Amino acid sequence: MAELSYLTIWQVQSELIAGKLSCESLVNDYLAKIEASKHLNAFLEVFTEGALQRARLLDKKLKNGEPTGKLFGVVIAIKDNICFKGHKVSAGSKILEGFTSLFDSTVVERLLADDAIIIGRTNCDEFAMGSSNENSAYGNVLNAADNTRVPGGSSGGSAVAVQAGLCQVSLGSDTGGSIRQPASFCGVVGLKPTYGRVSRYGLIAYASSFDQIGPFTHSVEDAALIMEVISGKDNYDSTSSSQKVGTYSSSLDFEKKAKIAIFPTTLASEGLHPEVKEAVEGLIADLKTEGHTIGEIDFAFLDHLIATYYVLSTAEASSNLARFDGVHYGYRSKEAHEMEEVYKKSRTEGFGKEVKNRIILGTFVLSSGYYDAYYSRAQKVRRILTDKIRAIFKEYDFIIMPTSPTVAFKFGEKTDNPVEMYLADIYTVLANLTGIPAISLPLSEDKQGLPIGVQVLADKFHETDLLAFSEKLMQLSSV
Repeated sequence: MAELSYLTIWQVQSELIAGKLSCESLVNDYLAKIEASKHLNAFLEVFTEGALQRARLLDKKLKNGEPTGKLFGVVIAIKDNICFKGHKVSAGSKILEGFTSLFDSTVVERLLADDAIIIGRTNCDEFAMGSSNENSAYGNVLNAADNTRVPGGSSGGSAVAVQAGLCQVSLGSDTGGSIRQPASFCGVVGLKPTYGRVSRYGLIAYASSFDQIGPFTHSVEDAALIMEVISGKDNYDSTSSSQKVGTYSSSLDFEKKAKIAIFPTTLASEGLHPEVKEAVEGLIADLKTEGHTIGEIDFAFLDHLIATYYVLSTAEASSNLARFDGVHYGYRSKEAHEMEEVYKKSRTEGFGKEVKNRIILGTFVLSSGYYDAYYSRAQKVRRILTDKIRAIFKEYDFIIMPTSPTVAFKFGEKTDNPVEMYLADIYTVLANLTGIPAISLPLSEDKQGLPIGVQVLADKFHETDLLAFSEKLMQLSSV
């Protein structure tokens, strides 16, 4: 039998049902791997007793012939900004150190209702702000492919947990690329759903009109099954959509010839690594050979994406993070003796440098003197982008572009240049600005063996087509 970590959900469940494997032995296998890989710093906390207890209950359920859920026995890790009742959640920040969640997020409720096993919470950039996982208050996560390189961010711990075989599936959140970019750097599948497809209830907010929860997996098949379970309307999240959830995992056959748009500006970008460009152009050539239609679209907005994203997302962060004040919960400075000091010292000591930078920037663009010049104008650009994407998808089925301009870079390589770090998101923020679904697929490697992800984008709520086409691409790349 192949190593358990890399079997699909269906394959593992087949072993469980056949009695060749138990949930308890599966969890013990992952626990041993997590212990042996502690140097990667992927996990902030492992739910050892809880995971084993749940595994035993599921084994008993199977033995008694009771109906089992779609995710029976699936071992899942969750990013440290997703609430799990009775467990700590810190969003990678000192300001929430020691805080225990009082409720379950909707995604956790749905995972547990379908018999998943949650094994731990994974490290991430503080409040999901970062593209390298160098901003966590609890240390860097190391890329399992090369420990001198970053895993990407902000969901770096979730990506590495799947990459290194420390769980079968993990959940991350994506505000401007925080699932897809680490998926690209770590050589796994990472999906950002349509905005509103998955409930954000119980997700600690960074930027509320951008954030979406999504899966990291080894296969498109597994991502499709996870999406079936976690998607759908939620009365606790007014932004969640009531559109019907597709039967994604049983709709992975893509037989038609697709119409695919590419933006030549994305491949002509000065900062694009030659081997990343070669990988994307190679895929496009293969798709042409397969009979798919490729159309070049004049997309003149590439240079405006990062500025628009950071004006809007930091403005929302400034508002969302105001609640972390040292009064209600979380960290409170021991040096504070008066009310004003409690606010100032607690936030100054509790937040990391990058978070403080973004709060300051967000407060600036929302200030009365600059609101119209920055925030209001960025909203107008966002609307233009949304209209442009809507028009493209009236003619085309998908858009293909790189996930990231580079492969995983070395620790410290971009920390002294915030603009260069922000540009790491140049290809991913479009999906968040316009609310469309996007997936990163591990379709290539560079000459050093470092993963290269290719990104596929589809129209809103077209996850069924996106996943089916992605499965087609994965099969094409393995030929």
